[in-house]
Amino acid sequence: MTICLTTQGRDLESQMDPSFGRSRYFVFIDEDERVLEVIENQPAAHGAGVQAAQIVSEHGAGVLITASVGPNAYGGLQAAGIKIYTGAKGTARDALAAYRDGTLIHTTAPTSGGHRGGRA
Repeated sequence: MTICLTTQGRDLESQMDPSFGRSRYFVFIDEDERVLEVIENQPAAHGAGVQAAQIVSEHGAGVLITASVGPNAYGGLQAAGIKIYTGAKGTARDALAAYRDGTLIHTTAPTSGGHRGGRA
């Protein structure tokens, strides 16, 4: 299974980004923590969450680990069948460990009101 983490850098030592739709990078890894691909996010002024959800889906992620997710992104991720885990902090490696330990929140609703354009 492919896992996507929203980060401020290109590897597992990077800090988690506090936003999903406007995250700097999407780091895709496999179950053995091998980095499969890194996508630099270039969010549009409007619809960044929907665009980000599409990227995550197109790259085959079954799980998303992020700090928070807004309503538009949430809908797209849910429609794609991606399991969403929020509350991620620290480095991507820390967030992955929290996911494996079961301490992240399996999200069943948006966790933020979303952004109205611009980086938070």
